[in-house]
Amino acid sequence: MNVWQIAKRHRALLATGIGLGLLGSAASLSQPLLLGELIDAVSLDKSPVWPIAALGGLFCADALLAAFHAYAIGRAGENIVFDIRRSLVGRLLRADMGAYSRLDHGDVFTRTVTDTSIARVSLSGSLAQIVTSAFMVAGGIGIMAWIDWRMLLVTLGCLGAATAVSLLLARQVRRVSLVNREDTSAFGSGVQRVMGAMATVKASRAEDREAERIGSLADRARRSGIRVQALSAMFTPAMNVGTQLSLAAVIGWGMTRVATGTMDLADLTAFVMYLFYLVAPLVMLFLSIGEFQQGRAAIDRVTELGALEQEEPAAPAPAVLAEGTAVEFDRVVFGYGGGSGIGSDSGSGEPALKGASFTVPERGLTAVVGPSGAGKTTLFQLVERFHRPDSGSIRIGGKDIAEMPLDQLRTLVGYVDQDSALMRGTIRENLTYARPDADEAAVERAVRLASLTEVIAGLPQGLDTPLGERGAGLSGGQRQRLVIARTLLQDPKVVLLDEATAHLDGDTEAELRETITEIARHCAVIAIAHRISTVRDADRIVVLESGRVRATGTHARLLADDELYRRIAERQLVTEGAGR
Repeated sequence: MNVWQIAKRHRALLATGIGLGLLGSAASLSQPLLLGELIDAVSLDKSPVWPIAALGGLFCADALLAAFHAYAIGRAGENIVFDIRRSLVGRLLRADMGAYSRLDHGDVFTRTVTDTSIARVSLSGSLAQIVTSAFMVAGGIGIMAWIDWRMLLVTLGCLGAATAVSLLLARQVRRVSLVNREDTSAFGSGVQRVMGAMATVKASRAEDREAERIGSLADRARRSGIRVQALSAMFTPAMNVGTQLSLAAVIGWGMTRVATGTMDLADLTAFVMYLFYLVAPLVMLFLSIGEFQQGRAAIDRVTELGALEQEEPAAPAPAVLAEGTAVEFDRVVFGYGGGSGIGSDSGSGEPALKGASFTVPERGLTAVVGPSGAGKTTLFQLVERFHRPDSGSIRIGGKDIAEMPLDQLRTLVGYVDQDSALMRGTIRENLTYARPDADEAAVERAVRLASLTEVIAGLPQGLDTPLGERGAGLSGGQRQRLVIARTLLQDPKVVLLDEATAHLDGDTEAELRETITEIARHCAVIAIAHRISTVRDADRIVVLESGRVRATGTHARLLADDELYRRIAERQLVTEGAGR
């Protein structure tokens, strides 16, 4: 994503706004000349009506042009930031999961919201102000040279030193602004980290420690922000010193020349007026340069985020699927690169999967079991193509998923992860998230299959009951069942259940097992579970150990033939017996 290319799409509106600003500047530059004519007219006893009328017209034109200029530039800026944000969010939503998992999500938020706003100022307001102020300065200097070039040399000598200092300050502002943006992002990340784990913070009595840690991050942002403000605050004084020296020199020398008759009073008045007219544009020019430098730092950060690797740069043609096997892993090897991926089962630098091979029929329940770190969740993330295998292939309906469009793949596969992710919104909005066009009959069927009918009937607004962050308002088991209902509404060919019964009580789990059995008659269901009761009746069980498929078979066969499965089963049976 190129921020500058996005800005170019709005160059017509920007050019219109800048053009209006230049016309307004031209109107302003004409005013001292007319004021000189007014002085001449009065001193020569001529009628002052024409100069006064012309000045009034210029004042009105200047005001109107300034208003239209501000509107056009403001509108262009809003359009630019809208396009940047829309493009950036689109790229974030389609980002490769491996690349996205390495980002600091607080920093992502800061770049998407705050940095794009700063970029808008740089790409519209500051840029337009630089052009119009530069025109005003150049025009004023040109007319002052026409009035009296020797006096102009004195003026420029005084202003030159101030200009050099201002340019130096502008470069420093950009450097410290980048530091401030990074410090602000670190503060946002710290706040987001704590807000996402509020219950843990309170249960651990860590409020004071977290407040102190986040306070130190806020202080870093404050100190770097003060440095930005300090350097920015020096622009105006630097220019004021140059202007005041220029004014003193011009008035002193000019009045001497008027007294000796080598310069007209009208010319001196016009020259002094231009000097005053020159001050504000000159100050605005350097302030705008400083703002533009700050904006460039934000633009660089937004551009860097927009360059995030995409999940599917070019979608292939939809695949034609064959009957028979639903899912097939063929010698799949995959590593997270140090275990940095989201949901990684592997905590080491070794591959999470080491040549895994097995098949899942197009109907029936296949259970995946194994100790922690065996690679169970990794299997599911590879099927969803959140990550790509380092070697080997995964096929659905006989077609390699690497050659399938993601939209087709994720329509075929429904995924219920162990976090039961829900969003702020109503139950209906969460339920129909993957299929917003679902009719009431389909919604009711999904609710019934997930054993949510009585729960929803007991809520004050039924399906339209609003939920808080991550489904707050429902119990853990109810949130899990709502996620399952959302997946069932998708009508997938393959259903992936990652610890789907982890938060359910015994009765609800029994109901859900019946639901899973019913679903498995129509499609392939692959379930990860630590409860042996969930997998005991599976048609097929895959045992994973250290990223390898150790054994496959039924519950009875594996109890007899596989020591690891027998140990897992016996431990779970004892645990569940104690729980009852």
